[in-house]
Amino acid sequence: MPTLGRVDKALALWRRWRESVASDIVTAAALTALMLAGAYAEAHPNQPADRVVSGHPVPHTPAAAFTLVVVAGLVLAGRRRYPLAVLAVSTSAVAAYSLLGYVNGAALLLPTVALFAAARAAGVRQAIAAAGVTLVVLMGATAAGNPFGPFGGGFTLIPGLIAAALFAGLASQNRRAYIASLQARAEDDARRRVDEERLRIARELHDVVAHTMATINVQAGVAAHVLPDRPEAAAEALRVIKGASKEGLRELRAILNVLRRADEDDPTQPAPGLAQIETLVAGATRAGLATTVRLTGTAGPLPAAVDLAAYRIVQESLTNAIRHAGPATAIVSLSYGQAELGIDVVDTGRGASTSASEGSGHGLIGMRERAASVGGTVQTGPQPGGGYRVAARLPLDGRPLDAEAMALGQGAQQ
Repeated sequence: MPTLGRVDKALALWRRWRESVASDIVTAAALTALMLAGAYAEAHPNQPADRVVSGHPVPHTPAAAFTLVVVAGLVLAGRRRYPLAVLAVSTSAVAAYSLLGYVNGAALLLPTVALFAAARAAGVRQAIAAAGVTLVVLMGATAAGNPFGPFGGGFTLIPGLIAAALFAGLASQNRRAYIASLQARAEDDARRRVDEERLRIARELHDVVAHTMATINVQAGVAAHVLPDRPEAAAEALRVIKGASKEGLRELRAILNVLRRADEDDPTQPAPGLAQIETLVAGATRAGLATTVRLTGTAGPLPAAVDLAAYRIVQESLTNAIRHAGPATAIVSLSYGQAELGIDVVDTGRGASTSASEGSGHGLIGMRERAASVGGTVQTGPQPGGGYRVAARLPLDGRPLDAEAMALGQGAQQ
């Protein structure tokens, strides 16, 4: 892994350098030197047979004329920042070199490099227009001053060079746009995953803190009330507070360890699930809500997301009962089916507050979101004879359940 990190860093440095001004200057200087050597070789052939082409002698090219080739090449250093201006200067220099009647075969490659950069940076129509102007200028200048006749020498190469530069530039532009769209999509997906993870962690923190603080609040009130007359009851309430706070801290530590990427030597806490339902019920009983569990069907392994959602729904239901039910009892019914898990939490207290019964409480919203995240449904409301009921159905096959079927199923149970 460290080696891969160094390779990635080296590649990133190479990309930054490749797109830097220094890279453009070095590339332009290298191309200029190469084309200058080619132009000089064309003007001063070593073999006597190469000094006459199609019956036309190769003209003498003075050293000052090569300045135009140097200008056409060195200006390419600005091709990324000013592509159209560079194309105009490079084409003009080579056109002037051609009009003077010198052999322009090697020099013609310099405007094609500039055209490639312009086609890569400009729009399609603008690139085609630039290619058309470059084609006309170079072919016209070459035909007018061609030492080998109007259509001799490099004249016939110009259309192919222009077409190749144009299509290569457009292809590079399309590839860059495609890569940019992939990167943008990857960044959007990464942001979405981060947002989803933040929401999941926020729900976990809400459930843990709400359950723990509700238990502590109720037991602290009990302890304060009975302390003068029944110190043993107050001591029991304090023991419940200690146990609830210890359990809450354990779950908070497990969540924070995920965020901090704790060391491998630290103990890893299992994710909450229905396997810990007895511990959850025991905590609710110690908090003053006598709770029993009823199982229907054969309990088996559940999908991780469903297991966690079921645990949190039961936890939030018992937390609400501890807060609002007053002196009461509760029954947690778990029904294991082949395709779904049914959860029914009923207390015998005085019912939830008005906001909770109307479905606007944060805990009830959290339960519905938990169920919806795995394709399930939750319905809540006061019981006709008193008390409050939370009924949830969670699919085990990942397919969302029908809310209307949920309501009919609950009506049949009632």
